[in-house]
Amino acid sequence: MVIAYHLIWTAYGWWLPNDPRGSMSHFIASDVIAELGELHYGRKRVQPASKTIRDFYTTAPHKLKFDLVQFSPSDITLVAATIADVIRSQIYTCYACAIMPDHVHLVIRKHKHLAEQMIANFQETSRTKLLDHHLREPNHPLWGGPGWKVFLDHPDDVHRTIAYAQNNPIKSHRPPQHWPFVQPLRQLALSPRKSPAHKVNLHYAACGFAIRRARGKKQPGPFLIRVAD
Repeated sequence: MVIAYHLIWTAYGWWLPNDPRGSMSHFIASDVIAELGELHYGRKRVQPASKTIRDFYTTAPHKLKFDLVQFSPSDITLVAATIADVIRSQIYTCYACAIMPDHVHLVIRKHKHLAEQMIANFQETSRTKLLDHHLREPNHPLWGGPGWKVFLDHPDDVHRTIAYAQNNPIKSHRPPQHWPFVQPLRQLALSPRKSPAHKVNLHYAACGFAIRRARGKKQPGPFLIRVAD
């Protein structure tokens, strides 16, 4: 059962379909972009050297229809403000956020909105905000596509992904990011008396206990998940 999402999307011009690291693209729509290299579906098991990636993105901007988007510190602050607005208006719960010059990581608790709709909400609101501040031309794309989502179905996955997102700025020799809309995790036992927001999880947990009882098997201890208030 999915309990959270890892949402990732890039600024325009980054992580192209034939990125040397591999991508989730099945084809390259532009012949000009195709000249940069071969398509490899999925992340390559053996990653290329940093120089290979730098060389690729030194050449790539000359092939793009629009200028490559790279966020300045003030742009990042503005994008963070729009993410905060969306989280507040849609009542999302965010466990981690990293806004890099060329991409964004969010760890979001499962919601009635699909992961794709969440990304679309964040992208459209941030694009509008930057246009309102005259930081982008109206015809210039801000984001590089619909992004990706990873389903997190165990607390260990959520913890690992939070750490990964938090370490993104640090790995790039940037200061850690601390955003007021990010909520800490709390330990909560999976029981019907708590967390009514997780009715689906409770239903499946109850079914599992009932099946074990019917089979005469020993009951497992309480399963713990991490959620915010």
